[in-house]
Amino acid sequence: MIIGGLHKFSLLDYPDKISAIVFTQGCNFRCQFCYNPMLVWSTTGCKDTFSTEKETEGRFLNEGDLFDFLKSRQGKLDAVVISGGEPTLHRDLPEFIKKIKDLGFLVKLDTNGTSPEMVKKLLEQNLLDYIAMDIKGAPEKYDQVTGVKTDLSKLQESIIIIKDSGLPYEFRSTITPGLVSLADIPKMGELIQGAEKWYLQQFRNDTDLVNPETEKVEPYTSAELEEMRVAAASFVKYCGLR
Repeated sequence: MIIGGLHKFSLLDYPDKISAIVFTQGCNFRCQFCYNPMLVWSTTGCKDTFSTEKETEGRFLNEGDLFDFLKSRQGKLDAVVISGGEPTLHRDLPEFIKKIKDLGFLVKLDTNGTSPEMVKKLLEQNLLDYIAMDIKGAPEKYDQVTGVKTDLSKLQESIIIIKDSGLPYEFRSTITPGLVSLADIPKMGELIQGAEKWYLQQFRNDTDLVNPETEKVEPYTSAELEEMRVAAASFVKYCGLR
């Protein structure tokens, strides 16, 4: 496993649990609003979609050091969140999670939904306790938002697998002006109709983003986000703001 980062303590990322967050390196999306650009670029130094200057720095966390840390936190942390980047790109993800589970931790997976086969494999092996999947935008805007050609059938397959998993789960969307509008909310809601939870997340422009031009975009106001939440709430059992 190529580990791009570790956040040692969080009260927010796994609901009602104390967790650590492991960030895997590399992603198959180039979402313009992504605030983890250092995790997006491939380990081979592949250049990004919007600029030819940013490359991976190759500063990775040793897997042995990670597990030494986790062993030292047994009985203190409840869970480990595996985020990215996109964790499901890594073929050794099942083995990696099994080692975490063997230490007694719950595991939450953050995914963009492009690898339903991996999600299904993890579920079949009982390696997950919570799943979060991003819904990036309206179907016709997905390529614009993610910066790549997106197979929407893969996303829909992942949505069905997650909804039918029997596990706690959530869908979430970063609401970026210019990429997601009020008119897009029903189209996004239809993708996850009847889901348990959908969170709308405020766009951040106070850090480096994958597309530097997006840093100039002003976030929606609280009132505008609330209007979107109300529109989204009719599609799911619960819709909240973050």
